[in-house]
Amino acid sequence: MSNKLKIGITQGDTNGIGWEVILKSFTGGHLAELFTPVIYGSSNAANYYLKGLNLEEPVRFTIVDSAEHAQTGKVNLVECGDKNLNITPGKPSKAGGEAAAAALRRAIDDLKADKIDALVTAPIDKEMIQSADFQYTGHTEFLAKELDGEPMMIMTSELMRVGLVTIHVPVAEVASKLTKELIVERIKQINASLCEDFGVVRPKVAVLALNPHAGDGGLLGKEEQEIIKPAIVEAYEEGILAFGPFASDGFFASGQFKKYDAVLAMYHDQGLAPFKTLTPDGVNFTASLTKVRTSPDHGVAYDIAGQGVADEQAMRNAIYEACDIVRRREAWQEWNNNPLEHFEREKGRDISIKDLPEQEHND
Repeated sequence: MSNKLKIGITQGDTNGIGWEVILKSFTGGHLAELFTPVIYGSSNAANYYLKGLNLEEPVRFTIVDSAEHAQTGKVNLVECGDKNLNITPGKPSKAGGEAAAAALRRAIDDLKADKIDALVTAPIDKEMIQSADFQYTGHTEFLAKELDGEPMMIMTSELMRVGLVTIHVPVAEVASKLTKELIVERIKQINASLCEDFGVVRPKVAVLALNPHAGDGGLLGKEEQEIIKPAIVEAYEEGILAFGPFASDGFFASGQFKKYDAVLAMYHDQGLAPFKTLTPDGVNFTASLTKVRTSPDHGVAYDIAGQGVADEQAMRNAIYEACDIVRRREAWQEWNNNPLEHFEREKGRDISIKDLPEQEHND
Protein backbone atom coordinates (compact mmCIF):
# COMPACT_ATOMS: atom_id res chain seq x y z
CA MET A 1 0.00 0.00 0.00
CA SER A 2 1.00 3.62 -0.41
CA ASN A 3 0.21 6.49 1.90
CA LYS A 4 -0.63 8.50 -1.21
CA LEU A 5 -4.08 6.96 -0.99
CA LYS A 6 -6.64 8.97 0.99
CA ILE A 7 -9.26 6.83 2.67
CA GLY A 8 -12.31 8.53 4.18
CA ILE A 9 -13.89 6.97 7.28
CA THR A 10 -17.24 8.06 8.72
CA GLN A 11 -17.97 7.88 12.45
CA GLY A 12 -21.38 6.20 12.15
CA ASP A 13 -23.88 6.50 14.99
CA THR A 14 -22.06 8.16 17.89
CA ASN A 15 -23.85 6.04 20.48
CA GLY A 16 -22.80 2.76 18.87
CA ILE A 17 -19.40 1.07 18.60
CA GLY A 18 -18.25 3.05 15.55
CA TRP A 19 -15.77 5.28 17.33
CA GLU A 20 -14.43 2.44 19.44
CA VAL A 21 -13.54 0.24 16.47
CA ILE A 22 -12.09 3.23 14.61
CA LEU A 23 -9.89 4.23 17.55
CA LYS A 24 -8.72 0.68 18.17
CA SER A 25 -7.86 0.30 14.49
CA PHE A 26 -5.64 3.37 14.53
CA THR A 27 -3.93 2.95 17.88
CA GLY A 28 -0.17 2.98 17.44
CA GLY A 29 -0.37 4.95 14.19
CA HIS A 30 0.62 2.01 11.97
CA LEU A 31 -2.30 2.31 9.55
CA ALA A 32 -1.44 5.95 8.88
CA GLU A 33 1.90 4.75 7.51
CA LEU A 34 0.10 2.78 4.79
CA PHE A 35 -2.36 5.44 3.59
CA THR A 36 -3.67 8.85 4.60
CA PRO A 37 -6.77 8.45 6.80
CA VAL A 38 -9.44 11.16 6.80
CA ILE A 39 -12.03 10.57 9.52
CA TYR A 40 -15.32 12.45 9.32
CA GLY A 41 -16.97 13.02 12.67
CA SER A 42 -17.18 14.77 16.00
CA SER A 43 -13.99 15.52 17.93
CA ASN A 44 -16.15 15.58 21.06
CA ALA A 45 -17.27 11.99 20.39
CA ALA A 46 -13.73 10.93 19.53
CA ASN A 47 -12.34 12.33 22.79
CA TYR A 48 -15.19 10.83 24.82
CA TYR A 49 -14.40 7.32 23.63
CA LEU A 50 -10.64 7.89 23.80
CA LYS A 51 -10.91 8.63 27.52
CA GLY A 52 -12.91 5.49 28.15
CA LEU A 53 -10.65 3.12 26.24
CA ASN A 54 -7.34 3.78 27.99
CA LEU A 55 -5.34 2.68 24.96
CA GLU A 56 -1.62 2.06 25.45
CA GLU A 57 -0.92 4.31 22.46
CA PRO A 58 -3.79 6.83 22.19
CA VAL A 59 -4.73 8.08 18.75
CA ARG A 60 -3.59 11.65 18.10
CA PHE A 61 -5.79 13.54 15.65
CA THR A 62 -4.80 16.29 13.28
CA ILE A 63 -7.86 18.51 12.79
CA VAL A 64 -8.23 19.67 9.18
CA ASP A 65 -10.96 21.70 7.53
CA SER A 66 -10.99 19.55 4.39
CA ALA A 67 -9.67 16.28 3.01
CA GLU A 68 -7.60 18.39 0.63
CA HIS A 69 -5.50 19.51 3.60
CA ALA A 70 -5.07 16.05 5.11
CA GLN A 71 -1.49 15.43 6.25
CA THR A 72 0.43 12.36 5.22
CA GLY A 73 1.37 10.12 8.12
CA LYS A 74 -1.29 11.67 10.40
CA VAL A 75 -4.75 10.56 11.49
CA ASN A 76 -6.77 13.46 10.10
CA LEU A 77 -10.18 14.49 11.43
CA VAL A 78 -12.70 16.62 9.54
CA GLU A 79 -15.12 18.08 12.08
CA CYS A 80 -18.76 17.37 11.21
CA GLY A 81 -22.05 18.26 12.87
CA ASP A 82 -22.62 19.54 16.39
CA LYS A 83 -19.34 20.19 18.25
CA ASN A 84 -21.21 19.98 21.57
CA LEU A 85 -22.78 16.63 20.77
CA ASN A 86 -24.09 14.73 23.79
CA ILE A 87 -22.80 11.15 23.83
CA THR A 88 -24.98 8.41 25.37
CA PRO A 89 -23.36 5.03 24.57
CA GLY A 90 -25.84 2.22 23.98
CA LYS A 91 -28.88 4.49 23.79
CA PRO A 92 -30.51 5.21 20.43
CA SER A 93 -31.03 8.93 19.86
CA LYS A 94 -31.88 11.30 17.04
CA ALA A 95 -28.72 13.23 17.91
CA GLY A 96 -26.62 10.13 17.23
CA GLY A 97 -28.44 9.62 13.93
CA GLU A 98 -27.97 13.25 12.90
CA ALA A 99 -24.25 13.02 13.69
CA ALA A 100 -23.96 9.93 11.48
CA ALA A 101 -25.80 11.66 8.62
CA ALA A 102 -23.66 14.80 8.87
CA ALA A 103 -20.44 12.79 8.63
CA LEU A 104 -21.75 10.68 5.77
CA ARG A 105 -22.89 13.65 3.71
CA ARG A 106 -19.59 15.48 4.16
CA ALA A 107 -17.63 12.37 3.21
CA ILE A 108 -19.74 11.58 0.15
CA ASP A 109 -19.24 15.12 -1.15
CA ASP A 110 -15.48 14.66 -0.90
CA LEU A 111 -15.68 11.21 -2.51
CA LYS A 112 -17.63 12.61 -5.46
CA ALA A 113 -15.10 15.43 -5.80
CA ASP A 114 -12.16 12.94 -5.79
CA LYS A 115 -10.75 14.43 -2.60
CA ILE A 116 -10.64 10.92 -1.12
CA ASP A 117 -10.02 7.66 -2.98
CA ALA A 118 -12.47 5.43 -1.12
CA LEU A 119 -14.97 5.52 1.72
CA VAL A 120 -15.27 3.25 4.75
CA THR A 121 -18.42 3.69 6.82
CA ALA A 122 -18.93 2.83 10.48
CA PRO A 123 -22.40 1.44 11.34
CA ILE A 124 -25.53 3.59 11.46
CA ASP A 125 -28.87 3.07 13.19
CA LYS A 126 -31.25 2.95 10.21
CA GLU A 127 -34.16 4.17 12.35
CA MET A 128 -32.39 6.99 14.22
CA ILE A 129 -30.80 8.42 11.08
CA GLN A 130 -34.17 8.99 9.40
CA SER A 131 -35.13 12.64 8.91
CA ALA A 132 -36.68 14.95 6.37
CA ASP A 133 -33.26 15.17 4.72
CA PHE A 134 -32.30 11.50 5.03
CA GLN A 135 -34.92 8.94 4.00
CA TYR A 136 -32.96 5.86 3.03
CA THR A 137 -33.08 2.30 4.36
CA GLY A 138 -29.29 2.08 4.56
CA HIS A 139 -25.92 3.17 3.22
CA THR A 140 -26.45 1.22 -0.01
CA GLU A 141 -29.62 3.08 -0.93
CA PHE A 142 -28.04 6.43 -0.06
CA LEU A 143 -25.02 5.67 -2.24
CA ALA A 144 -27.33 4.64 -5.08
CA LYS A 145 -28.81 8.14 -5.05
CA GLU A 146 -25.49 9.96 -4.74
CA LEU A 147 -23.16 7.97 -7.01
CA ASP A 148 -23.25 6.64 -10.56
CA GLY A 149 -24.01 2.97 -11.08
CA GLU A 150 -26.51 0.39 -9.81
CA PRO A 151 -25.21 -0.73 -6.40
CA MET A 152 -24.88 -4.36 -5.42
CA MET A 153 -24.15 -5.56 -1.89
CA ILE A 154 -21.28 -8.04 -1.70
CA MET A 155 -20.11 -9.46 1.60
CA THR A 156 -16.48 -10.51 1.35
CA SER A 157 -13.85 -12.27 3.44
CA GLU A 158 -10.95 -14.64 2.94
CA LEU A 159 -13.38 -17.54 3.12
CA MET A 160 -16.19 -16.47 0.79
CA ARG A 161 -17.98 -13.72 -1.10
CA VAL A 162 -21.77 -13.42 -1.08
CA GLY A 163 -23.76 -11.07 -3.31
CA LEU A 164 -27.46 -10.23 -3.03
CA VAL A 165 -30.16 -10.03 -5.69
CA THR A 166 -32.53 -8.08 -3.42
CA ILE A 167 -31.14 -6.04 -0.55
CA HIS A 168 -33.30 -4.32 2.09
CA VAL A 169 -36.62 -5.80 1.01
CA PRO A 170 -39.25 -7.35 3.35
CA VAL A 171 -39.22 -11.14 3.08
CA ALA A 172 -42.90 -11.12 2.11
CA GLU A 173 -42.01 -9.11 -1.02
CA VAL A 174 -38.90 -10.98 -2.17
CA ALA A 175 -40.57 -13.43 -4.56
CA SER A 176 -42.50 -10.67 -6.31
CA LYS A 177 -39.29 -8.70 -6.82
CA LEU A 178 -37.45 -11.53 -8.56
CA THR A 179 -37.37 -11.55 -12.35
CA LYS A 180 -35.15 -13.33 -14.81
CA GLU A 181 -33.85 -9.98 -16.03
CA LEU A 182 -32.88 -8.84 -12.51
CA ILE A 183 -31.07 -12.08 -11.71
CA VAL A 184 -29.18 -12.00 -15.01
CA GLU A 185 -28.13 -8.44 -14.25
CA ARG A 186 -26.97 -9.40 -10.76
CA ILE A 187 -24.97 -12.34 -12.13
CA LYS A 188 -23.29 -9.97 -14.59
CA GLN A 189 -22.59 -7.47 -11.81
CA ILE A 190 -20.99 -9.96 -9.46
CA ASN A 191 -18.97 -11.48 -12.30
CA ALA A 192 -17.66 -8.06 -13.33
CA SER A 193 -16.84 -7.17 -9.74
CA LEU A 194 -14.92 -10.41 -9.25
CA CYS A 195 -12.78 -9.52 -12.26
CA GLU A 196 -12.31 -5.79 -11.71
CA ASP A 197 -12.44 -5.46 -7.91
CA PHE A 198 -11.01 -8.79 -6.77
CA GLY A 199 -8.69 -9.77 -9.61
CA VAL A 200 -10.34 -13.15 -10.26
CA VAL A 201 -9.75 -14.65 -13.71
CA ARG A 202 -12.78 -16.48 -15.14
CA PRO A 203 -14.89 -16.41 -11.94
CA LYS A 204 -17.26 -19.21 -10.99
CA VAL A 205 -20.54 -17.97 -9.52
CA ALA A 206 -22.96 -20.16 -7.55
CA VAL A 207 -26.60 -19.04 -7.61
CA LEU A 208 -28.88 -20.01 -4.73
CA ALA A 209 -32.47 -21.15 -5.00
CA LEU A 210 -35.30 -19.22 -3.37
CA ASN A 211 -37.39 -22.09 -2.02
CA PRO A 212 -36.53 -25.04 0.25
CA HIS A 213 -34.90 -27.94 -1.62
CA ALA A 214 -34.61 -25.66 -4.66
CA GLY A 215 -38.35 -25.98 -5.13
CA ASP A 216 -38.41 -29.81 -5.31
CA GLY A 217 -39.29 -29.79 -8.99
CA GLY A 218 -42.06 -27.25 -8.49
CA LEU A 219 -43.69 -28.84 -5.45
CA LEU A 220 -42.40 -26.09 -3.14
CA GLY A 221 -42.43 -23.21 -5.59
CA LYS A 222 -41.83 -22.58 -9.27
CA GLU A 223 -39.36 -19.65 -9.08
CA GLU A 224 -36.41 -21.98 -9.64
CA GLN A 225 -37.88 -23.46 -12.83
CA GLU A 226 -39.47 -20.32 -14.24
CA ILE A 227 -37.08 -17.53 -13.19
CA ILE A 228 -33.79 -18.52 -11.56
CA LYS A 229 -32.60 -21.40 -13.76
CA PRO A 230 -33.47 -19.58 -17.03
CA ALA A 231 -31.45 -16.61 -15.75
CA ILE A 232 -28.46 -18.88 -15.01
CA VAL A 233 -28.68 -20.44 -18.47
CA GLU A 234 -28.81 -17.03 -20.14
CA ALA A 235 -25.81 -15.77 -18.20
CA TYR A 236 -23.86 -18.95 -18.96
CA GLU A 237 -24.61 -18.69 -22.66
CA GLU A 238 -23.20 -15.15 -22.53
CA GLY A 239 -19.91 -16.51 -21.24
CA ILE A 240 -20.32 -16.29 -17.47
CA LEU A 241 -19.55 -19.39 -15.42
CA ALA A 242 -22.78 -19.38 -13.40
CA PHE A 243 -24.15 -22.54 -11.79
CA GLY A 244 -27.20 -23.60 -9.80
CA PRO A 245 -29.76 -23.05 -8.44
CA PHE A 246 -28.50 -24.61 -5.21
CA ALA A 247 -30.58 -25.21 -2.07
CA SER A 248 -28.89 -22.88 0.39
CA ASP A 249 -28.96 -25.10 3.49
CA GLY A 250 -27.01 -27.99 2.03
CA PHE A 251 -24.86 -25.68 -0.07
CA PHE A 252 -23.34 -23.98 2.98
CA ALA A 253 -23.50 -26.92 5.39
CA SER A 254 -21.54 -29.18 3.02
CA GLY A 255 -18.86 -26.58 2.33
CA GLN A 256 -19.79 -26.57 -1.36
CA PHE A 257 -19.42 -22.77 -1.37
CA LYS A 258 -15.64 -23.23 -1.27
CA LYS A 259 -15.69 -24.37 -4.91
CA TYR A 260 -16.90 -20.99 -6.13
CA ASP A 261 -15.49 -17.47 -6.26
CA ALA A 262 -18.80 -15.98 -5.15
CA VAL A 263 -22.33 -16.95 -4.16
CA LEU A 264 -25.41 -15.05 -5.30
CA ALA A 265 -28.26 -15.14 -2.76
CA MET A 266 -31.84 -14.18 -3.52
CA TYR A 267 -32.42 -12.11 -0.38
CA HIS A 268 -30.64 -10.46 2.54
CA ASP A 269 -30.72 -13.03 5.33
CA GLN A 270 -30.32 -16.00 3.00
CA GLY A 271 -26.82 -14.74 2.20
CA LEU A 272 -25.84 -12.82 5.32
CA ALA A 273 -26.82 -15.39 7.95
CA PRO A 274 -24.35 -18.04 6.76
CA PHE A 275 -21.74 -15.43 5.85
CA LYS A 276 -21.70 -13.81 9.28
CA THR A 277 -21.81 -17.18 11.01
CA LEU A 278 -18.79 -18.46 9.14
CA THR A 279 -16.84 -15.19 8.82
CA PRO A 280 -17.55 -12.86 11.77
CA ASP A 281 -14.91 -10.31 10.69
CA GLY A 282 -16.21 -9.86 7.15
CA VAL A 283 -16.60 -6.75 5.02
CA ASN A 284 -19.60 -5.23 3.28
CA PHE A 285 -18.59 -3.89 -0.15
CA THR A 286 -20.92 -1.83 -2.35
CA ALA A 287 -20.04 -3.04 -5.83
CA SER A 288 -20.89 -1.66 -9.31
CA LEU A 289 -20.47 2.00 -8.36
CA THR A 290 -17.93 4.40 -9.79
CA LYS A 291 -16.51 4.88 -6.28
CA VAL A 292 -15.33 2.38 -3.68
CA ARG A 293 -17.19 1.99 -0.38
CA THR A 294 -16.74 -0.68 2.28
CA SER A 295 -17.85 -1.15 5.88
CA PRO A 296 -17.52 -3.72 8.67
CA ASP A 297 -20.24 -6.35 8.42
CA HIS A 298 -21.70 -5.61 11.87
CA GLY A 299 -24.18 -3.07 13.21
CA VAL A 300 -24.09 -0.39 15.91
CA ALA A 301 -24.08 -3.03 18.70
CA TYR A 302 -25.72 -0.80 21.31
CA ASP A 303 -25.60 -3.67 23.79
CA ILE A 304 -21.80 -3.40 24.11
CA ALA A 305 -21.26 0.25 23.16
CA GLY A 306 -19.05 2.19 25.55
CA GLN A 307 -17.79 -0.93 27.34
CA GLY A 308 -14.44 -1.18 25.57
CA VAL A 309 -15.05 -4.75 24.38
CA ALA A 310 -15.92 -4.22 20.70
CA ASP A 311 -13.66 -6.11 18.28
CA GLU A 312 -12.10 -3.83 15.67
CA GLN A 313 -11.00 -6.54 13.23
CA ALA A 314 -13.95 -6.13 10.84
CA MET A 315 -13.31 -2.36 10.66
CA ARG A 316 -9.64 -2.95 10.00
CA ASN A 317 -10.51 -5.49 7.30
CA ALA A 318 -12.91 -2.99 5.71
CA ILE A 319 -10.13 -0.41 5.54
CA TYR A 320 -7.67 -2.85 4.00
CA GLU A 321 -10.27 -4.05 1.50
CA ALA A 322 -11.05 -0.49 0.40
CA CYS A 323 -7.36 0.11 -0.31
CA ASP A 324 -7.02 -3.19 -2.16
CA ILE A 325 -10.08 -2.62 -4.34
CA VAL A 326 -8.89 0.84 -5.36
CA ARG A 327 -5.59 -0.70 -6.44
CA ARG A 328 -7.18 -3.61 -8.26
CA ARG A 329 -9.45 -1.24 -10.18
CA GLU A 330 -6.44 0.81 -11.19
CA ALA A 331 -4.63 -2.33 -12.34
CA TRP A 332 -7.70 -3.52 -14.24
CA GLN A 333 -8.03 -0.17 -15.98
CA GLU A 334 -4.37 -0.15 -16.94
CA TRP A 335 -4.61 -3.70 -18.22
CA ASN A 336 -7.60 -2.82 -20.39
CA ASN A 337 -5.96 0.33 -21.70
CA ASN A 338 -2.84 -1.66 -22.63
CA PRO A 339 -4.01 -5.22 -23.24
CA LEU A 340 -1.29 -7.83 -23.64
CA GLU A 341 -1.34 -10.52 -26.27
CA HIS A 342 -2.00 -13.92 -24.72
CA PHE A 343 -0.83 -17.09 -26.36
CA GLU A 344 -3.11 -19.34 -24.36
CA ARG A 345 -6.70 -18.59 -25.27
CA GLU A 346 -9.82 -20.56 -25.76
CA LYS A 347 -9.65 -19.62 -29.45
CA GLY A 348 -13.30 -18.64 -29.51
CA ARG A 349 -14.58 -22.09 -28.55
CA ASP A 350 -18.33 -21.89 -28.09
CA ILE A 351 -19.42 -23.67 -24.92
CA SER A 352 -23.05 -24.71 -24.63
CA ILE A 353 -25.02 -25.05 -21.43
CA LYS A 354 -25.34 -28.73 -22.35
CA ASP A 355 -21.59 -29.14 -21.77
CA LEU A 356 -22.05 -28.61 -18.03
CA PRO A 357 -22.01 -31.61 -15.72
CA GLU A 358 -25.66 -32.31 -14.93
CA GLN A 359 -25.15 -32.55 -11.18
CA GLU A 360 -23.23 -29.28 -11.00
CA HIS A 361 -26.02 -27.36 -12.66
CA ASN A 362 -28.98 -28.98 -10.97
CA ASP A 363 -27.87 -29.83 -7.41
